[in-house]
Amino acid sequence: MFNADAKTLQRIAAEMQRVLIVDAQPAGAKLLSELLRDICLCQIWTASDARRGLALAERTQPHVVFIEQCAGVSGVVFTRDLRRSDFGCRKAPVVLIAAEATASAILGARDAGVHEFLRKPYTIKDLMRRLEAVILRPRDWVEGVGYVGPDRRRFNSGDYSGPLKRRVDHAQTPAGARIVQALKILKAAIAAIEADPRQALRAMLAQVDELSRAATDPKLGAAALALGRRLRGADPAALRRADLEPLMSELWDYLPTAEAGRSAAA
Repeated sequence: MFNADAKTLQRIAAEMQRVLIVDAQPAGAKLLSELLRDICLCQIWTASDARRGLALAERTQPHVVFIEQCAGVSGVVFTRDLRRSDFGCRKAPVVLIAAEATASAILGARDAGVHEFLRKPYTIKDLMRRLEAVILRPRDWVEGVGYVGPDRRRFNSGDYSGPLKRRVDHAQTPAGARIVQALKILKAAIAAIEADPRQALRAMLAQVDELSRAATDPKLGAAALALGRRLRGADPAALRRADLEPLMSELWDYLPTAEAGRSAAA
């Protein structure tokens, strides 16, 4: 039996009752299942390919997903499909397991929306560190168009124990920075309405909610509320950029000057 802090194990167990493993090799899935059950009692489903994995994810709504990158199974494609789906588990932590940890592989996983990268061969302590990272230290969610997933600044946090390196790397991003980030994502989303209407709408609604939470200026709050009323319940295919731009004009006033200029020119 794996020996670890009892309180830590209890906290992990409470958030890891259902687990999905996608691995083309039955032996690999079995080994991971045994390690997970040494950490806590949980229900585990396994799939041999990404298509079956996505079907199982929709049916079982896992709390954590492990996918092994190998021939015939792309963890990057699986994760992107999961993140852009309508599944209730679309935000579930994804841990990608791979034999090679090249810079391109790690960056590709991060940019697909993977939470953690685990290189083979790994020990139960390596696995535990990843679980602690995704369950005990959750990251903010980014609902954009080009990117959907956890905040990439803390990627592979299971390996990181050093000091924070950015001024905004603390428990809560200052309201001003949150507002600017939301407006930048909103700007990208409205530009993508024709190309990807469903995700553009989802991204815009998420930023409206973020602006409503962060706004201290009544004018900004009112502009976000007006946009939200227009978007909620809308048919993504019926949205037109020209119809939404009048509602955006007051929002762009809160972007830094350079960004606002690019929004007007876009």
